[in-house]
Amino acid sequence: MSTPNIKSVVENMLQPYLDEHQFELVDIEYVKEGSSWFLRVFVDKDGGIDIEDCGRISEYLSLQLDDNDPITDAYFLEVSSPGAERPLKKPKDYEKSIGKHVFVTTYEPVQGLKEFEGTLVSYDGETVVVRVGKKEYELSASKVASARLAIVF
Repeated sequence: MSTPNIKSVVENMLQPYLDEHQFELVDIEYVKEGSSWFLRVFVDKDGGIDIEDCGRISEYLSLQLDDNDPITDAYFLEVSSPGAERPLKKPKDYEKSIGKHVFVTTYEPVQGLKEFEGTLVSYDGETVVVRVGKKEYELSASKVASARLAIVF
């Protein structure tokens, strides 16, 4: 099964549990590192997620994966918080992050730059606006390679 299919199957297995317990699925990764495969699930909730939450979600998902067996490779399951520098993947992630400090990279240069760290000013589904210093950059959402919250030091 391909990685996008695995992610979709895992999301379908997990989403009812997450909805029932008011958790938010942030991201799913299925990656090979060295000789090992890792299935990583990043989950959050209002007020933050703790280790007990991660343990309960991991137990539930592990049982679902054992019963349905969608992944043929041996892998390690990890369930965790997305952390302070949470990725922005979905439209609602961007919408909830307006006014916050972000780090955005683009596939190709915009006004000579491919990295933008500043305040997320707006997001309308097609355009991401980031203020860096006193200058605002309008980035086509389709050209955004990655985006995440960023910690200001």
